Amino acid sequence: MTEQNQVIDLTTGSIWKNIWHMSWPMLFVMFFNFLVGLTDIYVAGFLGPEIQAIVGFVGQLFFFIIIAANAVSIGTVAMLSRAVGAGRYEDAIAVARQSFIFGIACAIALTVSGIILQDQIISLAGFSGNNRQIALDFFMIFVFSLAPNYFVIISNSVFRAGGEVKFMLIAMFFVSVINIALNFILVFGIFSFRGLGYRGIALSTAAAMTAGTVICLILLRHSRWKNIFSGAWHISADLVRKLFFLSWPAALIQISWNAGNIFLYNILSRLYEVNITAMAALTNGLRIEAVIYLPVFALNMAASVLTGQNLGAGEPDRAEKTGWKMSLSGVAFVTFMAIPIFIWAETISSAVAKEHHVLSETVNYLRITMISEPFMALSVILAGCLMGAGDTKGAMFVIVGALWVIRLPLAYVLAVPAGYGASGVWIAMVISMFFQGLAMIARFRSGRWKRVAT
Repeated sequence: MTEQNQVIDLTTGSIWKNIWHMSWPMLFVMFFNFLVGLTDIYVAGFLGPEIQAIVGFVGQLFFFIIIAANAVSIGTVAMLSRAVGAGRYEDAIAVARQSFIFGIACAIALTVSGIILQDQIISLAGFSGNNRQIALDFFMIFVFSLAPNYFVIISNSVFRAGGEVKFMLIAMFFVSVINIALNFILVFGIFSFRGLGYRGIALSTAAAMTAGTVICLILLRHSRWKNIFSGAWHISADLVRKLFFLSWPAALIQISWNAGNIFLYNILSRLYEVNITAMAALTNGLRIEAVIYLPVFALNMAASVLTGQNLGAGEPDRAEKTGWKMSLSGVAFVTFMAIPIFIWAETISSAVAKEHHVLSETVNYLRITMISEPFMALSVILAGCLMGAGDTKGAMFVIVGALWVIRLPLAYVLAVPAGYGASGVWIAMVISMFFQGLAMIARFRSGRWKRVAT
Protein backbone atom coordinates (compact mmCIF):
# COMPACT_ATOMS: atom_id res chain seq x y z
CA MET A 1 0.00 0.00 0.00
CA THR A 2 2.69 2.49 1.00
CA GLU A 3 6.34 2.67 1.79
CA GLN A 4 7.36 2.16 5.40
CA ASN A 5 7.63 5.87 6.27
CA GLN A 6 4.52 6.98 4.38
CA VAL A 7 1.00 7.21 5.73
CA ILE A 8 -1.78 4.73 5.17
CA ASP A 9 -4.75 7.06 4.61
CA LEU A 10 -7.96 5.71 6.16
CA THR A 11 -9.85 9.00 6.07
CA THR A 12 -10.64 9.22 2.35
CA GLY A 13 -11.83 6.93 -0.41
CA SER A 14 -14.10 3.92 -0.06
CA ILE A 15 -15.27 3.21 3.49
CA TRP A 16 -15.68 -0.48 2.70
CA LYS A 17 -12.16 -0.65 1.29
CA ASN A 18 -10.74 0.90 4.45
CA ILE A 19 -12.80 -1.46 6.62
CA TRP A 20 -11.45 -4.40 4.64
CA HIS A 21 -7.85 -3.13 4.87
CA MET A 22 -8.08 -2.92 8.66
CA SER A 23 -10.24 -5.96 9.32
CA TRP A 24 -8.85 -8.92 7.39
CA PRO A 25 -5.38 -8.98 9.03
CA MET A 26 -6.95 -8.59 12.45
CA LEU A 27 -9.38 -11.40 11.69
CA PHE A 28 -6.37 -13.64 11.16
CA VAL A 29 -4.80 -12.33 14.38
CA MET A 30 -7.98 -13.19 16.28
CA PHE A 31 -8.04 -16.59 14.59
CA PHE A 32 -4.48 -17.26 15.75
CA ASN A 33 -5.46 -16.29 19.30
CA PHE A 34 -8.46 -18.59 19.07
CA LEU A 35 -6.31 -21.51 17.93
CA VAL A 36 -3.94 -20.95 20.86
CA GLY A 37 -6.80 -20.89 23.35
CA LEU A 38 -8.45 -23.92 21.78
CA THR A 39 -5.15 -25.80 21.85
CA ASP A 40 -4.78 -25.05 25.57
CA ILE A 41 -8.20 -26.55 26.28
CA TYR A 42 -7.70 -29.46 23.85
CA VAL A 43 -4.41 -30.43 25.48
CA ALA A 44 -5.87 -29.93 28.98
CA GLY A 45 -8.74 -32.25 28.01
CA PHE A 46 -6.30 -35.17 27.83
CA LEU A 47 -5.17 -34.36 31.37
CA GLY A 48 -8.69 -34.41 32.89
CA PRO A 49 -11.70 -32.13 33.57
CA GLU A 50 -9.99 -30.74 36.68
CA ILE A 51 -7.11 -29.43 34.54
CA GLN A 52 -9.61 -27.95 32.05
CA ALA A 53 -11.40 -26.12 34.85
CA ILE A 54 -8.10 -24.83 36.25
CA VAL A 55 -6.87 -23.70 32.83
CA GLY A 56 -10.11 -21.78 32.38
CA PHE A 57 -9.95 -20.13 35.79
CA VAL A 58 -6.26 -19.21 35.65
CA GLY A 59 -6.79 -18.01 32.08
CA GLN A 60 -9.34 -15.54 33.44
CA LEU A 61 -6.83 -14.48 36.12
CA PHE A 62 -4.17 -14.01 33.46
CA PHE A 63 -6.42 -11.78 31.39
CA PHE A 64 -7.21 -9.91 34.59
CA ILE A 65 -3.59 -9.04 35.29
CA ILE A 66 -2.83 -7.94 31.72
CA ILE A 67 -5.71 -5.51 31.90
CA ALA A 68 -3.37 -2.55 32.31
CA ALA A 69 -1.67 -3.40 29.00
CA ASN A 70 -4.99 -3.73 27.19
CA ALA A 71 -6.22 -0.49 28.72
CA VAL A 72 -3.04 1.38 27.80
CA SER A 73 -3.34 -0.03 24.27
CA ILE A 74 -6.87 1.38 23.99
CA GLY A 75 -5.70 4.79 25.15
CA THR A 76 -2.76 4.52 22.77
CA VAL A 77 -5.00 3.76 19.80
CA ALA A 78 -7.34 6.66 20.64
CA MET A 79 -4.49 9.18 20.88
CA LEU A 80 -2.30 7.79 18.09
CA SER A 81 -5.10 7.36 15.55
CA ARG A 82 -6.29 10.95 16.14
CA ALA A 83 -2.71 12.21 15.70
CA VAL A 84 -2.17 10.14 12.54
CA GLY A 85 -5.52 11.25 11.08
CA ALA A 86 -4.59 14.88 11.74
CA GLY A 87 -1.06 14.45 10.31
CA ARG A 88 0.71 15.10 13.64
CA TYR A 89 3.34 12.34 13.35
CA GLU A 90 5.85 13.71 15.87
CA ASP A 91 3.07 13.77 18.45
CA ALA A 92 2.23 10.17 17.52
CA ILE A 93 5.85 9.07 18.11
CA ALA A 94 5.84 10.78 21.51
CA VAL A 95 2.59 9.06 22.54
CA ALA A 96 3.88 5.65 21.43
CA ARG A 97 7.07 6.10 23.47
CA GLN A 98 5.11 7.05 26.59
CA SER A 99 2.81 4.06 26.08
CA PHE A 100 5.76 1.67 26.24
CA ILE A 101 7.16 3.35 29.35
CA PHE A 102 3.79 3.36 31.12
CA GLY A 103 2.95 -0.20 30.10
CA ILE A 104 6.24 -1.77 31.18
CA ALA A 105 6.08 0.08 34.52
CA CYS A 106 2.62 -1.41 35.08
CA ALA A 107 3.92 -4.88 34.18
CA ILE A 108 6.72 -4.68 36.73
CA ALA A 109 4.34 -3.46 39.46
CA LEU A 110 1.84 -6.25 38.73
CA THR A 111 4.55 -8.91 38.61
CA VAL A 112 5.67 -7.96 42.12
CA SER A 113 2.05 -7.84 43.33
CA GLY A 114 1.31 -11.26 41.82
CA ILE A 115 4.28 -12.82 43.59
CA ILE A 116 3.28 -11.33 46.95
CA LEU A 117 -0.47 -12.06 46.69
CA GLN A 118 -0.38 -15.41 44.87
CA ASP A 119 -2.08 -17.42 47.64
CA GLN A 120 -4.89 -14.93 48.14
CA ILE A 121 -5.55 -14.67 44.40
CA ILE A 122 -5.74 -18.42 43.82
CA SER A 123 -8.08 -18.84 46.78
CA LEU A 124 -10.76 -16.94 44.85
CA ALA A 125 -11.70 -20.07 42.88
CA GLY A 126 -12.20 -22.28 45.92
CA PHE A 127 -9.85 -25.02 44.67
CA SER A 128 -8.49 -27.34 47.32
CA GLY A 129 -5.71 -29.91 47.73
CA ASN A 130 -3.76 -30.82 44.61
CA ASN A 131 -6.00 -28.69 42.36
CA ARG A 132 -4.98 -25.60 44.33
CA GLN A 133 -1.29 -26.35 43.82
CA ILE A 134 -1.80 -26.92 40.08
CA ALA A 135 -3.61 -23.58 39.79
CA LEU A 136 -0.80 -21.89 41.73
CA ASP A 137 1.83 -23.37 39.38
CA PHE A 138 -0.06 -22.08 36.34
CA PHE A 139 -0.51 -18.64 37.83
CA MET A 140 3.14 -18.12 38.79
CA ILE A 141 4.41 -19.07 35.33
CA PHE A 142 2.04 -16.53 33.80
CA VAL A 143 3.08 -13.84 36.29
CA PHE A 144 6.73 -14.08 35.26
CA SER A 145 5.76 -13.65 31.60
CA LEU A 146 3.88 -10.39 32.16
CA ALA A 147 6.52 -7.99 30.79
CA PRO A 148 6.81 -9.75 27.38
CA ASN A 149 3.01 -9.88 27.14
CA TYR A 150 2.75 -6.18 27.84
CA PHE A 151 5.37 -5.30 25.25
CA VAL A 152 3.67 -7.38 22.54
CA ILE A 153 0.22 -5.92 23.30
CA ILE A 154 1.39 -2.31 23.19
CA SER A 155 3.50 -2.91 20.06
CA ASN A 156 0.42 -4.26 18.30
CA SER A 157 -1.63 -1.22 19.34
CA VAL A 158 1.00 1.08 17.83
CA PHE A 159 0.97 -0.84 14.54
CA ARG A 160 -2.83 -0.86 14.51
CA ALA A 161 -3.25 2.86 15.23
CA GLY A 162 -1.06 3.70 12.23
CA GLY A 163 -2.97 1.31 9.98
CA GLU A 164 0.05 -1.03 9.72
CA VAL A 165 -1.96 -4.12 10.60
CA LYS A 166 0.23 -6.43 8.50
CA PHE A 167 3.06 -5.97 11.01
CA MET A 168 0.66 -7.02 13.73
CA LEU A 169 -0.32 -10.04 11.65
CA ILE A 170 3.31 -11.11 11.16
CA ALA A 171 4.10 -10.83 14.88
CA MET A 172 1.07 -12.80 16.06
CA PHE A 173 1.51 -15.49 13.41
CA PHE A 174 4.92 -16.40 14.78
CA VAL A 175 3.78 -16.07 18.41
CA SER A 176 0.85 -18.42 17.75
CA VAL A 177 2.85 -21.05 15.85
CA ILE A 178 5.46 -21.15 18.62
CA ASN A 179 2.77 -21.35 21.31
CA ILE A 180 0.83 -24.17 19.67
CA ALA A 181 3.91 -26.25 18.84
CA LEU A 182 5.33 -25.89 22.34
CA ASN A 183 1.97 -26.80 23.87
CA PHE A 184 2.26 -30.35 22.54
CA ILE A 185 6.02 -30.65 22.95
CA LEU A 186 6.22 -29.35 26.52
CA VAL A 187 3.12 -31.21 27.77
CA PHE A 188 3.53 -34.60 26.11
CA GLY A 189 7.25 -34.59 25.22
CA ILE A 190 9.10 -35.49 22.06
CA PHE A 191 11.79 -38.08 21.38
CA SER A 192 13.75 -38.52 24.63
CA PHE A 193 12.08 -35.51 26.31
CA ARG A 194 9.25 -36.89 28.45
CA GLY A 195 7.24 -33.67 28.79
CA LEU A 196 6.29 -31.49 31.74
CA GLY A 197 2.60 -32.31 32.02
CA TYR A 198 0.18 -29.52 32.86
CA ARG A 199 3.00 -26.99 33.45
CA GLY A 200 3.84 -27.18 29.74
CA ILE A 201 0.59 -25.38 28.87
CA ALA A 202 1.63 -22.26 30.79
CA LEU A 203 5.29 -22.47 29.80
CA SER A 204 4.41 -22.58 26.11
CA THR A 205 2.57 -19.26 26.43
CA ALA A 206 5.46 -17.66 28.34
CA ALA A 207 8.03 -18.81 25.77
CA ALA A 208 5.90 -17.66 22.82
CA MET A 209 5.44 -14.17 24.26
CA THR A 210 9.15 -13.85 24.93
CA ALA A 211 9.80 -14.69 21.29
CA GLY A 212 7.05 -12.23 20.35
CA THR A 213 8.88 -9.43 22.15
CA VAL A 214 11.96 -9.98 19.98
CA ILE A 215 9.84 -10.11 16.82
CA CYS A 216 8.02 -6.87 17.68
CA LEU A 217 11.30 -5.09 18.37
CA ILE A 218 12.54 -6.08 14.90
CA LEU A 219 9.30 -4.99 13.23
CA LEU A 220 9.23 -1.65 15.06
CA ARG A 221 12.75 -0.90 13.85
CA HIS A 222 11.68 -1.61 10.27
CA SER A 223 8.47 0.44 10.39
CA ARG A 224 7.77 4.17 10.42
CA TRP A 225 7.77 3.92 14.22
CA LYS A 226 11.53 3.31 14.31
CA ASN A 227 12.12 6.84 15.66
CA ILE A 228 10.58 5.70 18.95
CA PHE A 229 13.99 4.33 19.85
CA SER A 230 16.00 7.38 18.81
CA GLY A 231 14.31 9.93 21.08
CA ALA A 232 14.76 10.57 24.78
CA TRP A 233 13.08 7.96 26.98
CA HIS A 234 11.86 10.21 29.76
CA ILE A 235 8.41 10.36 31.29
CA SER A 236 6.08 13.08 29.98
CA ALA A 237 3.64 13.82 32.80
CA ASP A 238 1.14 15.43 30.40
CA LEU A 239 1.03 12.50 27.95
CA VAL A 240 0.92 9.90 30.74
CA ARG A 241 -1.95 11.82 32.34
CA LYS A 242 -3.88 11.82 29.04
CA LEU A 243 -3.18 8.12 28.56
CA PHE A 244 -4.30 7.41 32.10
CA PHE A 245 -7.61 9.26 31.77
CA LEU A 246 -8.38 7.49 28.50
CA SER A 247 -7.24 4.12 29.83
CA TRP A 248 -8.78 3.82 33.28
CA PRO A 249 -12.38 3.38 32.07
CA ALA A 250 -11.16 0.72 29.64
CA ALA A 251 -9.26 -0.92 32.50
CA LEU A 252 -12.39 -0.85 34.65
CA ILE A 253 -14.36 -2.52 31.86
CA GLN A 254 -11.86 -5.33 31.67
CA ILE A 255 -11.47 -5.62 35.44
CA SER A 256 -15.25 -5.83 35.78
CA TRP A 257 -15.59 -8.30 32.92
CA ASN A 258 -12.85 -10.62 34.12
CA ALA A 259 -13.93 -10.31 37.75
CA GLY A 260 -17.43 -11.09 36.55
CA ASN A 261 -16.23 -14.26 34.82
CA ILE A 262 -14.36 -15.27 37.97
CA PHE A 263 -17.57 -14.61 39.90
CA LEU A 264 -19.41 -16.89 37.47
CA TYR A 265 -16.90 -19.64 38.21
CA ASN A 266 -17.52 -19.02 41.91
CA ILE A 267 -21.28 -19.34 41.42
CA LEU A 268 -20.78 -22.60 39.52
CA SER A 269 -18.50 -23.88 42.31
CA ARG A 270 -21.55 -23.71 44.62
CA LEU A 271 -23.36 -26.40 42.62
CA TYR A 272 -21.77 -29.12 44.79
CA GLU A 273 -21.46 -32.47 42.99
CA VAL A 274 -21.73 -30.94 39.49
CA ASN A 275 -19.48 -27.95 40.12
CA ILE A 276 -16.41 -29.25 38.25
CA THR A 277 -18.61 -30.31 35.33
CA ALA A 278 -20.23 -26.85 35.14
CA MET A 279 -16.90 -25.02 35.42
CA ALA A 280 -15.31 -27.19 32.73
CA ALA A 281 -18.37 -26.58 30.51
CA LEU A 282 -18.01 -22.80 30.95
CA THR A 283 -14.32 -23.06 30.04
CA ASN A 284 -15.10 -25.14 26.95
CA GLY A 285 -18.06 -23.01 25.95
CA LEU A 286 -16.13 -19.75 26.15
CA ARG A 287 -13.33 -21.18 24.02
CA ILE A 288 -15.72 -22.52 21.36
CA GLU A 289 -17.77 -19.32 21.45
CA ALA A 290 -14.54 -17.46 20.78
CA VAL A 291 -14.80 -18.51 17.11
CA ILE A 292 -17.78 -16.16 16.84
CA TYR A 293 -15.83 -13.41 18.55
CA LEU A 294 -13.17 -13.55 15.82
CA PRO A 295 -14.86 -11.30 13.23
CA VAL A 296 -16.49 -9.22 15.97
CA PHE A 297 -13.28 -8.29 17.75
CA ALA A 298 -11.50 -7.84 14.43
CA LEU A 299 -14.17 -5.27 13.56
CA ASN A 300 -13.94 -3.80 17.08
CA MET A 301 -10.21 -3.14 16.66
CA ALA A 302 -10.68 -1.82 13.14
CA ALA A 303 -13.54 0.42 14.30
CA SER A 304 -11.43 2.09 16.97
CA VAL A 305 -8.72 3.06 14.46
CA LEU A 306 -11.10 4.17 11.71
CA THR A 307 -13.16 6.24 14.15
CA GLY A 308 -10.08 7.87 15.67
CA GLN A 309 -8.41 8.68 12.36
CA ASN A 310 -11.58 10.11 10.83
CA LEU A 311 -12.23 12.29 13.87
CA GLY A 312 -8.61 13.44 13.76
CA ALA A 313 -9.11 14.38 10.11
CA GLY A 314 -12.24 16.39 10.98
CA GLU A 315 -14.69 13.88 9.47
CA PRO A 316 -17.16 12.96 12.29
CA ASP A 317 -20.02 12.07 9.90
CA ARG A 318 -17.77 9.68 8.00
CA ALA A 319 -16.73 8.15 11.33
CA GLU A 320 -20.38 7.59 12.30
CA LYS A 321 -21.28 6.10 8.93
CA THR A 322 -18.32 3.74 9.22
CA GLY A 323 -19.45 2.63 12.69
CA TRP A 324 -22.96 1.72 11.55
CA LYS A 325 -21.70 -0.14 8.50
CA MET A 326 -19.25 -2.16 10.58
CA SER A 327 -21.74 -3.01 13.33
CA LEU A 328 -24.52 -4.13 11.00
CA SER A 329 -22.15 -6.22 8.90
CA GLY A 330 -20.87 -7.77 12.14
CA VAL A 331 -24.41 -8.70 13.20
CA ALA A 332 -25.06 -10.40 9.86
CA PHE A 333 -21.79 -12.33 9.97
CA VAL A 334 -22.24 -13.44 13.58
CA THR A 335 -25.80 -14.65 12.96
CA PHE A 336 -24.53 -16.68 10.02
CA MET A 337 -21.93 -18.31 12.29
CA ALA A 338 -24.21 -18.87 15.31
CA ILE A 339 -26.81 -20.95 13.49
CA PRO A 340 -24.54 -23.93 12.61
CA ILE A 341 -22.98 -23.86 16.10
CA PHE A 342 -26.47 -24.11 17.58
CA ILE A 343 -27.43 -26.99 15.27
CA TRP A 344 -24.21 -29.01 15.55
CA ALA A 345 -23.32 -28.06 19.13
CA GLU A 346 -22.64 -31.66 20.21
CA THR A 347 -20.30 -32.43 17.33
CA ILE A 348 -18.41 -29.19 17.85
CA SER A 349 -18.20 -29.62 21.65
CA SER A 350 -16.79 -33.14 21.36
CA ALA A 351 -13.53 -31.64 20.07
CA VAL A 352 -12.71 -30.23 23.51
CA ALA A 353 -15.00 -32.09 25.94
CA LYS A 354 -13.89 -35.68 26.48
CA GLU A 355 -16.06 -36.62 29.48
CA HIS A 356 -19.79 -37.33 28.93
CA HIS A 357 -21.27 -34.97 31.54
CA VAL A 358 -18.92 -32.14 30.55
CA LEU A 359 -19.87 -32.63 26.89
CA SER A 360 -23.59 -32.51 27.70
CA GLU A 361 -23.30 -29.27 29.71
CA THR A 362 -21.07 -27.66 27.07
CA VAL A 363 -23.77 -28.37 24.46
CA ASN A 364 -26.36 -26.83 26.79
CA TYR A 365 -24.20 -23.71 27.19
CA LEU A 366 -23.79 -23.23 23.44
CA ARG A 367 -27.45 -23.71 22.57
CA ILE A 368 -28.54 -21.12 25.11
CA THR A 369 -25.86 -18.48 24.52
CA MET A 370 -26.06 -18.51 20.71
CA ILE A 371 -29.32 -16.57 21.03
CA SER A 372 -27.52 -13.47 22.27
CA GLU A 373 -24.71 -13.33 19.69
CA PRO A 374 -26.21 -10.59 17.44
CA PHE A 375 -26.51 -8.27 20.45
CA MET A 376 -22.97 -9.14 21.46
CA ALA A 377 -21.76 -8.09 18.01
CA LEU A 378 -23.56 -4.75 18.18
CA SER A 379 -22.20 -4.03 21.64
CA VAL A 380 -18.58 -4.97 20.92
CA ILE A 381 -18.24 -3.17 17.58
CA LEU A 382 -19.95 0.03 18.70
CA ALA A 383 -17.83 -0.04 21.86
CA GLY A 384 -14.78 -0.08 19.57
CA CYS A 385 -16.07 3.08 17.90
CA LEU A 386 -16.60 4.81 21.25
CA MET A 387 -13.15 3.85 22.51
CA GLY A 388 -11.42 4.94 19.32
CA ALA A 389 -13.14 8.30 19.76
CA GLY A 390 -11.88 8.51 23.33
CA ASP A 391 -15.36 7.97 24.84
CA THR A 392 -14.10 5.17 27.04
CA LYS A 393 -16.38 6.31 29.89
CA GLY A 394 -19.47 5.83 27.72
CA ALA A 395 -18.50 2.26 26.88
CA MET A 396 -17.67 1.67 30.55
CA PHE A 397 -21.10 2.76 31.82
CA VAL A 398 -22.89 0.43 29.41
CA ILE A 399 -20.75 -2.69 29.86
CA VAL A 400 -20.15 -2.47 33.61
CA GLY A 401 -23.79 -1.65 34.23
CA ALA A 402 -25.11 -4.62 32.25
CA LEU A 403 -22.64 -6.95 33.96
CA TRP A 404 -23.06 -6.00 37.62
CA VAL A 405 -26.66 -4.84 37.63
CA ILE A 406 -28.13 -7.60 35.44
CA ARG A 407 -25.83 -10.55 34.66
CA LEU A 408 -24.23 -11.46 37.97
CA PRO A 409 -27.18 -10.94 40.37
CA LEU A 410 -29.49 -12.76 37.96
CA ALA A 411 -26.99 -15.60 37.46
CA TYR A 412 -26.78 -16.23 41.20
CA VAL A 413 -30.54 -16.06 41.73
CA LEU A 414 -31.34 -18.41 38.84
CA ALA A 415 -28.52 -20.88 39.58
CA VAL A 416 -28.72 -21.23 43.36
CA PRO A 417 -31.97 -20.04 45.05
CA ALA A 418 -34.15 -20.75 41.99
CA GLY A 419 -32.45 -24.12 41.43
CA TYR A 420 -31.80 -23.90 37.69
CA GLY A 421 -28.11 -24.72 38.19
CA ALA A 422 -25.70 -24.04 35.35
CA SER A 423 -28.57 -23.34 32.93
CA GLY A 424 -29.57 -20.39 35.10
CA VAL A 425 -26.11 -18.88 34.64
CA TRP A 426 -26.25 -19.36 30.88
CA ILE A 427 -29.72 -17.73 30.70
CA ALA A 428 -28.55 -14.73 32.74
CA MET A 429 -25.67 -14.24 30.29
CA VAL A 430 -28.13 -14.04 27.39
CA ILE A 431 -30.49 -11.58 29.09
CA SER A 432 -27.70 -9.22 30.12
CA MET A 433 -26.19 -9.17 26.63
CA PHE A 434 -29.56 -8.24 25.14
CA PHE A 435 -29.77 -5.13 27.33
CA GLN A 436 -26.08 -4.32 26.81
CA GLY A 437 -26.53 -4.27 23.04
CA LEU A 438 -29.53 -1.94 23.22
CA ALA A 439 -27.77 0.43 25.62
CA MET A 440 -24.67 0.59 23.38
CA ILE A 441 -26.83 1.53 20.38
CA ALA A 442 -28.36 4.36 22.40
CA ARG A 443 -24.94 5.66 23.47
CA PHE A 444 -23.56 5.64 19.91
CA ARG A 445 -26.66 7.33 18.48
CA SER A 446 -26.37 10.13 21.04
CA GLY A 447 -23.23 11.39 19.25
CA ARG A 448 -21.47 12.44 22.46
CA TRP A 449 -18.35 10.58 21.34
CA LYS A 450 -17.85 13.08 18.50
CA ARG A 451 -17.08 15.82 21.01
CA VAL A 452 -14.59 13.99 23.24
CA ALA A 453 -11.13 15.59 23.29
CA THR A 454 -7.95 13.45 23.35
